[in-house]
Amino acid sequence: MTMSGCVTAFFPETEPAVVATSTPNDEDVAANLKDFYSQNLSWSNCEGQFQCATVVAPMNWDSPESGDVELSLIRQRASGDAIGSLLVNPGGPGASGYEFVRDSVDFATDSRLQENFDIVGFDPRGVGRSTPVTCLDENDMDDYLYGLSTAERGSEEWMAELASSAKEYGNACAENTGASLEYINTVSAARDLDLMRAVLGDAELYYLGYSYGTFLGATYAELYPEKAGRLVLDGAIDPSTSNFEVNLTQAKGFESALRAYLDDCIGTPECPFKGSVDNAMTTIGDLMTSVDSSPIKNSDGRQLGASSLLTAIIYPLYSPESGWPLLSEMFVDVMSGSAAYAFSFADAYNGRNEDGSYSDNSTEAFSAYNCRDYTYDDDPARMAAEAAELAAAAPTIGPFFGYGDIGCANWPHPDGAEREKIAAAGAPPILVVGTTNDPATPYVWAEALAEQLESGVLVTYEGEGHTGYNKGSECVNSAVDDYLISGTVPSEDPQCS
Repeated sequence: MTMSGCVTAFFPETEPAVVATSTPNDEDVAANLKDFYSQNLSWSNCEGQFQCATVVAPMNWDSPESGDVELSLIRQRASGDAIGSLLVNPGGPGASGYEFVRDSVDFATDSRLQENFDIVGFDPRGVGRSTPVTCLDENDMDDYLYGLSTAERGSEEWMAELASSAKEYGNACAENTGASLEYINTVSAARDLDLMRAVLGDAELYYLGYSYGTFLGATYAELYPEKAGRLVLDGAIDPSTSNFEVNLTQAKGFESALRAYLDDCIGTPECPFKGSVDNAMTTIGDLMTSVDSSPIKNSDGRQLGASSLLTAIIYPLYSPESGWPLLSEMFVDVMSGSAAYAFSFADAYNGRNEDGSYSDNSTEAFSAYNCRDYTYDDDPARMAAEAAELAAAAPTIGPFFGYGDIGCANWPHPDGAEREKIAAAGAPPILVVGTTNDPATPYVWAEALAEQLESGVLVTYEGEGHTGYNKGSECVNSAVDDYLISGTVPSEDPQCS
């Protein structure tokens, strides 16, 4: 995930020209929401070919008069006749949809969707250019993300140090963010999504959500089934899974992806591993254990321990085609006693720039959403038992996945939500895309979500990496595009490859 925002180097001499106004769709809403749903959006030229606008939403949807938050939008107008606005969320939680569309609109959507829709990226509440979660300065964030304990992993002293660090972090988030921190959660973000739909002028929602964005989209469909027009949920999260079940499934998913990388690597000249995949997995596990007890010092003074090395391993597994060759180079570097390559990956994941600054606030937003979207229990005996289960299920990386409840159990608003199945009864067909060896959102979650949704339609992509749309499969792209553009759903799972 990524981190804290930067100010611009200068201010323009004049305000950007207002280029259009969105007329809100007439909505039958409660009287205390009328002003929000009837606001006109003024779009201004920005970021080259794009237009930008700001939506004002209630901070607390149950008490709209208690304050506001701002939501930042960016759009690329349709190259043809627009069906409507297609809202795109890249996941996280905490990733910027504004930056996703600005920097990667051709990765987010293909030419058919860009012809038929205004492509709209948005920063959910708490994220980026919207009213943000703000926690630590860059030096304190370095300590929080990269600081090491001298105590043995899993010991009482080690857990106490983690709890103290988590409490300081949460208190800083509460102090620097203010009252809105309590309302950073997916239900509130889904209600924001309906507001955006309405003020953009659409009677129903057109939506493409990746990774965590599938949970946001499914939550929307549960709250507003009659307004869920065409929703694509790619790289699905199972809404009913507990925090521990998420960790367990992801540990097994990344372990499987790491084995797939090794199976492709071993026997090639560039591969740093010899022998069998099992032997190489043991070597990587030994490397993790080694840096956990004897960290490698980086040139900037930071110490590479097991947690940062795990992040460095996970990061390139998201995108096998480009990431696997770089993962080999990283392993060569670490096994030679250098931390530089590993920190470059960990920093990219965390959004840390070379000068030590952070490019956005997505790490802080990630914490805020997850701490409110799940319940947590930091009972030491229970966490120890779960850590043992993680290690048994994923012997190479599982031993370093445990004790995650400590962070959110010390959050200033700890009363998180109970996770439940989502049926979205009454919603039209919802397309769920699952990749068979997706390490971050494993395929079993896509199967589960498609099964839970009353109108779920599963599209399987038999492949590697995170998410399936616009990754080179004409089969997946056709299924998604035909559905979003014309409402056509496959009669059965096309089993794309």
